[in-house]
Amino acid sequence: MNPQNPFDFWYAVNNTELISTPDNRLETFGDTIVNYYLVTELMDSIDKVRIREGHLKALKPEIITPQGLGQMDLDDFGPEARQYAEWLKEHAGDLRILQYGFKVHKQELKEYVVSDPVETVLDRVKQEVEGRNDPLSAILLGVDEPWEVCLLKLMVELVQNSARSNMQDIRKQIGVSEQTLAQKIDQTFLDASRDPAKISGLADLLKENGLWEQYEDRFFALVRSSER
Repeated sequence: MNPQNPFDFWYAVNNTELISTPDNRLETFGDTIVNYYLVTELMDSIDKVRIREGHLKALKPEIITPQGLGQMDLDDFGPEARQYAEWLKEHAGDLRILQYGFKVHKQELKEYVVSDPVETVLDRVKQEVEGRNDPLSAILLGVDEPWEVCLLKLMVELVQNSARSNMQDIRKQIGVSEQTLAQKIDQTFLDASRDPAKISGLADLLKENGLWEQYEDRFFALVRSSER
């Protein structure tokens, strides 16, 4: 990343519009391929528009431990996208979008420049994508540099929209219903109140199930009680 422009990734984030997103959410027990169409105006050029077509691959989500919170594989992405991901990791507790360990890979298939107003190009792309009837397609209007951040913003949106359902699917697969999980948490609170050595395990249980914020006050009340 250019040290003279430390907020380039925010420029891309703030100027990326998700025109359409996939009809389907990300798969819970398998990989998901999203077909993206990124439309960007060329810098310092009038009515010159670049269209990038490619795939984003999101590997199946997994519940991870707090030590792995916010891990994301971005080997194919540029420095601005990496810096945006670092910001997301630091604020994962607020955003709650990376705690399932999604990994992202991108594959560029086609890139070309056309001479037309961006609105005209965007309408043309929308018509072409609608004609393909692809439930896993996404159209973005973004910036030409750093354009990879635009793709990462798309993945953030997809994870946010899929995370709750993915977690519910995973719980059902492992045979833990909402009621059973609540009972398990109550019992773990009781065990930890009698044996402070089990408090750490209680914290892991809450975070692994995405329930930390719901039980945070109760947890710290337990910690204060154990200290007394």
